[in-house]
Amino acid sequence: MSEHRGTSPAIVSILLLVGTGVILIGLQERPLGWAAFGLGVLSLSLPERRPAKELLLLYVLLAILGVTPIGTELSGAHMATMGASLVAAIAAPTVLGRKWLGGVSIVRFPWRMGRRWKARERGYITLTIFLAYLVLPYYLRETGAYRNWGVDAAPESVVRLFVGTNAVGVWDELAFIIITLSVLRRFLPFFWANFLQAILFTSFLYELGFTSWGGFFIFPFAIMQGLIFRSTESLAYVVTIHLSLDFVLFLAIINAHHPQWCAVFVT
Repeated sequence: MSEHRGTSPAIVSILLLVGTGVILIGLQERPLGWAAFGLGVLSLSLPERRPAKELLLLYVLLAILGVTPIGTELSGAHMATMGASLVAAIAAPTVLGRKWLGGVSIVRFPWRMGRRWKARERGYITLTIFLAYLVLPYYLRETGAYRNWGVDAAPESVVRLFVGTNAVGVWDELAFIIITLSVLRRFLPFFWANFLQAILFTSFLYELGFTSWGGFFIFPFAIMQGLIFRSTESLAYVVTIHLSLDFVLFLAIINAHHPQWCAVFVT
C-alpha cells in the first residue's frame, strides 16, 4: 500500500466526499446531497491530475449509490435492481481505476484463501459471534428496526433474506474496506482513512435498515474491519467475520418476526 501524500485541496475533496456520503446516502437528503456531490467533483480540479482521478473513483461509487434503491425489501424485482446497482458500484471504480491510471490498479482483492488463520483470529470470530448474539436481537426488538426487514412465512422469503444479508455483507467489505479505504490511504494517514471509511460504511447501513442507535455498534465494527484488514491483508478473513455476524443477524430477524421458529436468543 502506498504511503499517503495528502494535500490541502485533496483533503477538501475528501471531506466533501464523506459529507456527500452522509447526506445523500445515510440521510437521503437528495438536493443537499447532490449539491455536496457537485461541489466535491468541482473541487477535484484543484489537486494535480492523478490524485483527482483517484478520488473521482470514490465519487463514481457514491454517484451509483445515490441512484440505487437502497432498502431491505425482499421482492425479486427490488433485489435484482439493487443488486445490479451494487455490482456496478464495485465494478465501475475497479475498471475505471485501471483505465484512468494507465493500467496501474489501486483496487486489489487479496482473498488469500490458503492463508492459515492464527488462534487469535479464530478467537476473534468467536467473540464477534458472541457479541452479535447478545446485541443484535436486543437492538432489533427494542428499536423496532427488525420491521425494516419484512419476512413473511413463505420459505422463499426466508431464503431471500439469507441471500440478501450475506450478499450485502460481502459488498460492504468490497466497497468500503477494499475500494474506499485503499483510495483514502493514498492521501491520509491510516487512522484518518479508516475513520472516514467507517463513516461511509455506517451511513450506508443506516439507510439500509440499521436505524436508531445502530450506528453505535456499526461504526466500531467498521473501524475494526479496517484495522484487521491492514493487519492480515486477507479479504477472505474480513468477509468471514462479516458473514459470521450476518448469520446471527439473519437468525435475529427471523426470531423477531417469528419467535416460534428460532427461539435461541437470551436477550
